[in-house]
Amino acid sequence: MAEFAPAKVNLTLHVLGRRADGYHEIESLVVFADCGDRLTLAAGGPLELAVRGPTAAAAGESDGNLVLKAARALAERVPGLRLGRFELDKQLPVAAGLGGGSSDAAAALRLLARANALPLNDERLYAAAAATGADVPVCLDPRPRMMRGVGEILSAPMVLPKLPAVLVNPGVAVATGDVFAALAAPALPAPVKPESFVPPGARAASLLSALEVRRNDLEAPAIALQPVIADVLAALRAFPTCRLARMSGSGATCFGVFATPDAAQDAARDLKNAHSDWWATATMLG
Repeated sequence: MAEFAPAKVNLTLHVLGRRADGYHEIESLVVFADCGDRLTLAAGGPLELAVRGPTAAAAGESDGNLVLKAARALAERVPGLRLGRFELDKQLPVAAGLGGGSSDAAAALRLLARANALPLNDERLYAAAAATGADVPVCLDPRPRMMRGVGEILSAPMVLPKLPAVLVNPGVAVATGDVFAALAAPALPAPVKPESFVPPGARAASLLSALEVRRNDLEAPAIALQPVIADVLAALRAFPTCRLARMSGSGATCFGVFATPDAAQDAARDLKNAHSDWWATATMLG
């Protein structure tokens, strides 16, 4: 059995404040790319994980890998859960703001659900996802959504236009905790009313207009930690066909939305030629 684990992209990420428990309340419009990792499961036998692919070394096969953490979290909640050997083809950069590890974990939960005849709406799957990591629940059913709270409050799936885009990572890892620490967000005030800024049936132009006046609050602190992120954004914005450039998640990956898929392909090629140490790929977001 196999599952695709798509890259998660935060088109917006507003940090509303720091909660009393130390976590940060966020509001983020999340979409998924058509690039990502691939996870397979040979069901039966002990829980194992093998990792291959261009970013396998950074992902690791240790107990810290979220695929194993997710499997164990589900096994704690489903007596007699049938496990097995996972093989992860790791294509996405690690600690890159693309939710790669979270998407891998969600793919593991979907595979285990299939192997154990569990419906995808089984509450134990969501509970295991939430116990694994803040970004795992939104990756469990990878469709556009608003993500709130610390990531556990999800809107219904949204229908958004597909956006041609380029994803670029400059080859540096950014620890999410360090970025939030650098942000130094104030304490959360009174509960904030959820924002709804995407018009129903939005076309690409109206969606981009709504996105342009919003932001990623982690972009500035991430740039302070890794100034090369600003270079990536400048390189994307230098293309005349780039409609919007922003950092995703806690970085260091940035995305540029382009006028057409061909323009995105051309930009990705030019960026790779100009910066051999950068990871860049054209994709569709939605």
